[in-house]
Amino acid sequence: MDGAAGPGVHRALVASADADLVDGAVAFVTAGLAAGQPVVVVSADPTATLLQKELGDRPEVSWVAWADVYGNGPAAAITAVRRLGGQHRTGDGGVVRVVLEPLPGPDPETWREWQRYDAVLDHSLTEAAELGEDGLVVLCLVDTRRVPEPLVAAAVATHPFVVVDGELRRNPDHVDPAEYLTSLPIPPEPLEETEPLVRADGVRDLRGLRRDLAVRAAAAELPPGSEPALEDFLLAVDEMTTNALRHGRPPVDLRLWVDADRLVCTVTDRGAGLQDPFAGYGPAHGDDLSLGGMGLWLARQLCDHVDITPTDEGVRVRLTTVLR
Repeated sequence: MDGAAGPGVHRALVASADADLVDGAVAFVTAGLAAGQPVVVVSADPTATLLQKELGDRPEVSWVAWADVYGNGPAAAITAVRRLGGQHRTGDGGVVRVVLEPLPGPDPETWREWQRYDAVLDHSLTEAAELGEDGLVVLCLVDTRRVPEPLVAAAVATHPFVVVDGELRRNPDHVDPAEYLTSLPIPPEPLEETEPLVRADGVRDLRGLRRDLAVRAAAAELPPGSEPALEDFLLAVDEMTTNALRHGRPPVDLRLWVDADRLVCTVTDRGAGLQDPFAGYGPAHGDDLSLGGMGLWLARQLCDHVDITPTDEGVRVRLTTVLR
């Protein structure tokens, strides 16, 4: 089993047995080491334990804690995966091989962000390879015993290459990442059917709005310990309202809902909207955040969900943070 030959920079190994996962990952790692390529492994237990039994005596392999890449959620993981290349690349360039094990939790409400992660990572890796950048070659491990079926299907749809019976093959079921991303349904938010805590039409005074949002939200009955989440959420709201005022078309309208379980805010403007489905999955100007262009990216880091939908008159951004 080599499972490693071929040109694919984004590969999936879908398996339901420890032996298949280990054999495929070890073959991928071994091929990289034989080619003199740095290798990074990011996997959760028990997969990490199994792989370390086989590769623990290889000092060339870097083991990165799962939480360091995925601990802040799937949107933040996109940036974390990109940075693995720069952190582990040797010399002036070359390929870095990475074994990843995205492992979504059991809550279906979180799954659409993991589906988005798969498509965005697919786009990012493929685009970088076409431009001759980054030099990442990624093998994603998908354990069907631990990954929910809809996310197994997402993995199949978002990897151009798959490892089947130890051999790397072009994936006939691969879907263009932009097409896949835009096809994902955005579920309704029940709170939007209720009266909002804050209703602001034709927003112009950002300073006054910030103060009003902070006072009204802080006065709501939130679960104990929610203060950091509320602070992050209000920062994201501020970023998206600022974006709408700067880059959209007036009027800019805002609605805020708060209950014991979640924070929800919609920001609507009359502009053409965000046409790029991959917008906000990385700072617009790369790692130099001083250049700006990070509002949507920051919102994705701070909220559990950022949903962007066209309306009859413009575009609406919905921010959601789950408190329980």
